[in-house]
Amino acid sequence: MLQRFRTLKGVVASLRTYYGRREHRVGLDRLYGRFVRSGDLVFDVGAHVGDRVGAFRRLGARVVAVEPQPQLVKVLALLYGRDRAVTIEPVVIGRTDGFAEMLINHANPTVSTASADFVAAAAGAPGWEQETWTERLEITMTTLDALIARHGVPAFIKIDVEGFEAEALAGLSAPVAALSFEFTTIQRDVAVAALERCAALGYQKFDASLGESHAFVHGAWQTAEQMKVWIAGLPQEANSGDVYAIR
Repeated sequence: MLQRFRTLKGVVASLRTYYGRREHRVGLDRLYGRFVRSGDLVFDVGAHVGDRVGAFRRLGARVVAVEPQPQLVKVLALLYGRDRAVTIEPVVIGRTDGFAEMLINHANPTVSTASADFVAAAAGAPGWEQETWTERLEITMTTLDALIARHGVPAFIKIDVEGFEAEALAGLSAPVAALSFEFTTIQRDVAVAALERCAALGYQKFDASLGESHAFVHGAWQTAEQMKVWIAGLPQEANSGDVYAIR
């Protein structure tokens, strides 16, 4: 009963955070409008409660929303289940087909993860002291390549999977037009691995946003090596952001 209450409280907090502010919606639409046009296909990997799904739909895109957490799959079904332009995939995205162990943070489902290394990196890190992962679930895992085979080639892929970003990119064998991936200052090595994978796929231009700012930091495209230096120099309290890559 206590766990169900924590889950509900965490989901409600996420809905309030991501749907409660008009400026958040406006910022998302402006940011993603640089990459997404009406009629495009978009993959939202780590859809959470679907605020990015909402932005992609406002831009006229079809969306494959990937979310492995069962409670959040229910939320997505309630919000977008009647929208024929949204397909919900309740899976983990990784480097191979198979299964992954999800570590669930019921109080803060935003940081549930398939990466044990992410949980280890959070232990004792400033700002992460209150985070706990209290449940383990075995979830079907597939790849971006398999997702493309099922749904088609997307114009944009957004990846936000709490330390599993490089694993997700390892399952992509050919570049799409543009993508983004989240990084954290507690796991800069994952950001480096993701940048190196993007460079290997042929991406040459990068920029980034911090937190939920929805604004590019540099304003001019950077190389992968420049992005590595920038991420390495961030203060720990910067916490997280997203890297955007184009060819």
